[in-house]
Amino acid sequence: MRVPERNRQTVGEVLKRTVAAHGDKPFLIADERSVTYAEIDRESDRLANGLAALGVGRQDTVLAMLPDRIDFIAVWIALSKLAAIEVPVNRDYRGALLKRVVNHSDASAMIVDRSYLDRIADLAEELTTLKRLVVYPTLDGVTVPNELGDRFELVSFERLTASGDAPVEDSARCNDLIAVLYTSGTTGPSKGVMTYHAHAYEYSNCMAEALDLSTEDIYFAPLPLFHIAGQWAVVYAAMITNATVVLKERFSVSKFWDIVAEHGVTTTLLLDVMANFLYRQPKSENDIRTPLRKIHMSPVIPEVEDFKRRFGVSVTTDLASTEMCAPLRVGYEPGKSDFFHIDDSGACGREVSDRFEVRLVDENEDEVPPGVVGELCVRAKEPWILMAGYWKDPEATVTAWRNLWLHTGDALTRDEAGNFFYVDRLKDAIRRRGENISSMEVENEVNAHPAVLESAAIGVRAEVGDDEVMVVVALRHGTALAPEELVAFLQPRMPAFMVPRYVEIVDALPKTENGKIRKYPLRERGVMETTWDRDV
Repeated sequence: MRVPERNRQTVGEVLKRTVAAHGDKPFLIADERSVTYAEIDRESDRLANGLAALGVGRQDTVLAMLPDRIDFIAVWIALSKLAAIEVPVNRDYRGALLKRVVNHSDASAMIVDRSYLDRIADLAEELTTLKRLVVYPTLDGVTVPNELGDRFELVSFERLTASGDAPVEDSARCNDLIAVLYTSGTTGPSKGVMTYHAHAYEYSNCMAEALDLSTEDIYFAPLPLFHIAGQWAVVYAAMITNATVVLKERFSVSKFWDIVAEHGVTTTLLLDVMANFLYRQPKSENDIRTPLRKIHMSPVIPEVEDFKRRFGVSVTTDLASTEMCAPLRVGYEPGKSDFFHIDDSGACGREVSDRFEVRLVDENEDEVPPGVVGELCVRAKEPWILMAGYWKDPEATVTAWRNLWLHTGDALTRDEAGNFFYVDRLKDAIRRRGENISSMEVENEVNAHPAVLESAAIGVRAEVGDDEVMVVVALRHGTALAPEELVAFLQPRMPAFMVPRYVEIVDALPKTENGKIRKYPLRERGVMETTWDRDV
């Protein structure tokens, strides 16, 4: 795939080229409607004109908390054309997590679905920079809480879409920030990853290359658009290659193959938990009789070889993150036909050597030999394709970029042939069904219960894919707390994916000499007979 010159690697420039070549081609197919490349270009121009009239300008942060619909894509493109900085918000966020992102982003404007207004109202007095709410899809028929009407300017999304569709000149440069993406914190609150336009292009182009996407492909991935995978690895990758995207708001095992057949889907992106769900369905003689031919699976499931044979697909994978793009991958690369082979060895990829340098180091920053576990460190050979740093967090930025290498926090090994194998996270993040969860943020909410003295949140292996959340809790002297009472306390305070499945009440938590909680023995012990299980 030919990579355009760096200054043309902005969303507006990519869309402009695609419209010139394939303007009438379907771009997005959703339940509510479909649009061509030319139509999304005009819609994003109207939104950009409307946002500019509200005062949104170059490198202003704008929050977006929206459903997975075509209008969300139009908002993303419009903000990109204005060289504004999108801050997508996880739709499950509420309470302290939502307040943290809204305040920390310094955004004065938020485009928000009306179904989430009550969450904003609950925090209204604590939101320090937010001044304007653009309510999607309309203010008509909305009962506005007094807390919002008194504090914020309210604008209907319809007002933006009614703005003139005069063409908007893309004002972004490749080294302008395109987004601040809040990722799970492992040793502190969630951090905002500052990403350049060139970074977004590289991340998306890596996926396009791995899957060998082309204008003939129908690309389906039911991943949320507030995640980098949904917005960049799917939508932007398709835009770069003039492919067509099928949008769905959620993954459904029972409907997956019907959607593939209905739309002639050739390509998809699956998290391992999704692939596991599909693999564990009863076998059918029709499994191989579908148009689906290419799957990017992240990470691969142990049964990947049988999965490939059963469904008649090729499978690619990589090791990617918001901060580092995808410097390791297994998939299509021109001139390297062996890259398209993936097996059940567990390898997560090889070095993409034309654009990245990678190495594994020990705690002294010395490179480790093959077969020895080390931390993955990455350096780019092209400008602006790795993160700029963490928003308003210079200490974390310096720590991540120490010695001029991006330290990923991932523990890997490699073999003599140059294959890399993922081992674990070096820190305490928990990953549940594709969602990265900060153990500290879970603990903060658990510790807010008046009966809790302290707690430790850990990940324990799930029966299928990733982790389940477990909390080990020590209570205050003279108090009592049933696990089900704790879960009932937590459910309105955090997203559903963060609510612990397992609860263990203990007399005291293991500590280091300086008083820090030791999680390693808790993880080693895992679920015991005395552990309460929410699913039982």
